[in-house]
Amino acid sequence: MNNAEVHMTTMPLKRRVTLSAVPGLHWLLVIIPALYMLLLTFFPILKIMKLGVHNGESYTFQYILQVFTTPVYVKVVLYTFNVSLIATIASLLFGYPIAYTLYQMKSEKWKRVMLALIMIPFWISVLIRTFTWVIMLQDTGPINSILKGLGLIDEPLHLLYSMTGNVVGMVHYLFPYMVLCIYSVMQGIDQRLLQAAEGMGARPWKVFRDVLFPLSIPGVVAGVLICFVFSLGFFITSVILGGPKDMMISNLIANFINVTLNWHLAAALSIILLASTIILILVPILIFRNHSAIKGVM
Repeated sequence: MNNAEVHMTTMPLKRRVTLSAVPGLHWLLVIIPALYMLLLTFFPILKIMKLGVHNGESYTFQYILQVFTTPVYVKVVLYTFNVSLIATIASLLFGYPIAYTLYQMKSEKWKRVMLALIMIPFWISVLIRTFTWVIMLQDTGPINSILKGLGLIDEPLHLLYSMTGNVVGMVHYLFPYMVLCIYSVMQGIDQRLLQAAEGMGARPWKVFRDVLFPLSIPGVVAGVLICFVFSLGFFITSVILGGPKDMMISNLIANFINVTLNWHLAAALSIILLASTIILILVPILIFRNHSAIKGVM
């Protein structure tokens, strides 16, 4: 053994120091984001919501009761939930077939192309997308022109500044979320189950009804919850595409804060919106928590 080999064998091995070896680092990575959320998100929200149950001297429910006893405010709340439900159902009706088509595609190339087309709305500003629908939905826009050219209508349909325009803009925004939620669950379904059902003589529609659809329910539940919760907070879409009668809760809150300067009623509406959202999320969880098809998401 020469001197160089002896020197190499007697050299101590250097320990590689990694971030995971730093004591307490994993707790620090949890504490810092938690403090950030508490200081810059939860505390300001709680402080604003306090205005909905506090008149400056004592706690009171007069502002929340005022919302439920004023017909105009009740109408806005009901309209918001109605439009959100319609937009969510429409997103599901359009999104499920697209997700199913993606699942059935054999070509990876065309599957990537289709996913890219679905993701395009995420890369475009909500404001730009909404103003695009202003052009599409107006009386002299492409949609009415095509329908008149085909002889399906004699007079232009009033799609803009209405509930229809509002729903169309919302569905355009929500559609990718619904597709991705359902498709991500479908991807985890073993196709051998479908092949086994077909091998036992089941027709394609029965395979879908008895095998694929029940297994895709977790994606449907996740998509519906995400889309409905997003719908409740829509602001820009209803301002641009909706009419004067199509005011949603978020628009009313903005009006109280910026125009009438009634922060107490704005906070009361915020409390109602937050409480409704939490209830709407918890109710399906409590009802379906023991359902075998959705144990993976709840």
